[in-house]
Amino acid sequence: MASQVNDETAPVTRQRLRVTGVVQGVGFRPTVYQLATSLDLAGCVGNDSAGVFIELEGPAAAIDEFVLRLQADPPPLAHIDSVTRRVMSPQGETKFVIVESRSDSSATTLVSPDLEVCDDCLAEMNDPDDRRYRYPFINCTNCGPRFTITKSTPYDRPFTTMASFVMCELCQSEYDDPADRRFHAQPNACPDCGPRIWLERDAVVPVDDVVAATRDLIANGEVVAIKGIGGFHLACDARNAEAVAIMRARKHRTAKPFAVMAADMATVETIANLASAERDLLKSPQRPIVLVEESTGSDLVAGIAPGNSRIGVMLPYTPLHHLLLEPGDVWVMTSANYASEPIVKSNREARAKLSELADTLLLHDRSIHVHCDDSVVRIAAGEELPIRRSRGFAPFPVRLARSVPPTLAVGGELKATFCLADGTNAFMSQHIGDMENLETLDAFTAAVAHMVELFRIEPETVVADLHPRYLSTRWAQEHYSDRLILVQHHHAHIASVMAEHGHTDPVIGFSFDGTGYGDDGTIWGGEVIVGDLDDLHRAGRLGTALLVGGDAAVKRPYRMALSHLWAAGIGWDERLPPVTHSSEEERRIIRQQLETGLNSVETTSMGRLFDAVASIAGVCQEISYEGQAAIELEALGTADAEGRYRFDLISDDEALIIDPGAVVAAVAGDVAAGVPASVISGRFHAAVAAVIVAAAEHLRRRYHIGTVALSGGVFQNVTLLESAKKGLEEVGFAVLTHRLVPPNDGGLALGQIALVGRR
Repeated sequence: MASQVNDETAPVTRQRLRVTGVVQGVGFRPTVYQLATSLDLAGCVGNDSAGVFIELEGPAAAIDEFVLRLQADPPPLAHIDSVTRRVMSPQGETKFVIVESRSDSSATTLVSPDLEVCDDCLAEMNDPDDRRYRYPFINCTNCGPRFTITKSTPYDRPFTTMASFVMCELCQSEYDDPADRRFHAQPNACPDCGPRIWLERDAVVPVDDVVAATRDLIANGEVVAIKGIGGFHLACDARNAEAVAIMRARKHRTAKPFAVMAADMATVETIANLASAERDLLKSPQRPIVLVEESTGSDLVAGIAPGNSRIGVMLPYTPLHHLLLEPGDVWVMTSANYASEPIVKSNREARAKLSELADTLLLHDRSIHVHCDDSVVRIAAGEELPIRRSRGFAPFPVRLARSVPPTLAVGGELKATFCLADGTNAFMSQHIGDMENLETLDAFTAAVAHMVELFRIEPETVVADLHPRYLSTRWAQEHYSDRLILVQHHHAHIASVMAEHGHTDPVIGFSFDGTGYGDDGTIWGGEVIVGDLDDLHRAGRLGTALLVGGDAAVKRPYRMALSHLWAAGIGWDERLPPVTHSSEEERRIIRQQLETGLNSVETTSMGRLFDAVASIAGVCQEISYEGQAAIELEALGTADAEGRYRFDLISDDEALIIDPGAVVAAVAGDVAAGVPASVISGRFHAAVAAVIVAAAEHLRRRYHIGTVALSGGVFQNVTLLESAKKGLEEVGFAVLTHRLVPPNDGGLALGQIALVGRR
């Protein structure tokens, strides 16, 4: 091949290549330049709104070699989707050049997520002889902010928030040199020409060393708001009980776990027991928060994750983080916001909103164009299970098995995300927050506008949840009433896991969550959905109980426990925790509501059954964050508990009913007999996994379907997910679980997109 490539007598040809994928802002053009010149090829390379275009002139064998090498060894952060080629007429060129970017208002290109600082930049930052020594904004084409600073495409400096920083002569020379690691690195800067950091209280705090001063503040027990890539964190020492308690009190966050950032992997090993897959995730370029088992020797304060056996841990991912945290340090790093509001991203917002949460602000002057919270991931059955898909992953698309028209799906209410799709690209947004207030709605609106601008997709169809009270649905009705489609919540859950696997054949889907609006106007949540993307229907469900007082029952699991005990015909024995937790007067009112249905609605929710069991077992009676009772019940469970409970399966012509009565009775009996809550939890989890297998086998006989799909927030529970998956595979099912988007409502928009084709 080498002799053919370098054969000067070979006829000259010219070809135009179109490369699509994540190929902008990742060092693609300098890689192309260096490869082309090494093969003595002439021509050009440039960015446009559809990706990268390359023109090559030289022997055909050399061009073939170029394409092979480019696809085999692209830049580390690039992801090539396709390379197409067409022959052109030779132009007699002798040099290869990089040309100006071109904009096309109708084309779509992919945008890289924000990624961790690379080892090369860290080495320079820690080198006293380097001009970027201890510079907190060091970056190159292989690392740093991308999505959060990009206003439009093509990805060039004028279209980013770095446009206001004029590069000095040295930075400009790096930027212009195709052989340099910083060639066209859009955030390129140095201490002389780039962003800077400072501390503020009521005014700028005059200090010589901002990093050292910040470390002193944390060491002295202060809470510091730190501006990062996608927004602000609230930080304090994770070993300082008083500081953690102060942060909880200020955020009004009584029990929800805090994430922590550990200085390095050696420090993580001192506080957590890690599986190899968890180590790999922690060190991955996405740098997510990983939910890991806290070790018995951990010296973190108990208030980090109360009622949890797992803690959320991440490693530093920005240069500033690496400067701030020294070996051995573990800091709380939680989103800087009030409950249910989006993460704060601007200095102005920070001064207005964070002064009551933080003692001091650590600010910088590189604007964040769109907020992007940290991603959260667990390992389940050896694979990634996203809990929150955001920084490091968004807006990378999920590939669809079938093409859709330009479509916007607005998701649900909690853990809000949206999806913008065209053809086979489904661009999932970052995590927005819970759609319960104007601030989140405003952030949602801005994020949609940004993605429409970024990917040049004007939606012809808009998809929303069936629930008439969801803010996302009402927003879609207000803005796109002429092109709006409503889809059922649990159908969308099953469609989401099918979509990420590219699966279009029929499935038996278990869609288990807390709340979803049913076709019949009741609250669903324990649904068995059968069919393919063109025809999904409800084939089974959990037996009903009354949601007494609506949302009051969600926030007070003891109410759900009393309801399930009532439905199972079990008396309210005062030995049971939900009975003793409620007053006699409250029980009288609840009994009346159960008898009359006043201010109550039927629910088939599996999430609410988990709440009820957690309450009966004495684990949790009232919650301060969504899913708390189920999370604490899972954390308490004994995996090898003997004597699991058993659900009754009742089959009729319309649906397969999973009757929880026998399980509720068994739980109550064990509690009265003094069985530990850990054993009750283990038996209950085993029972739910077993009934999934039994129901799937029953429906396989009816529908002749051999694939099961598991989705919905209940399947964030790894104990249940792993047990159900193992049981299903043992009886011959193929099992689809989430790997790319969360099983909770954060993945709902993808399912809504996948269902568009049938409409």
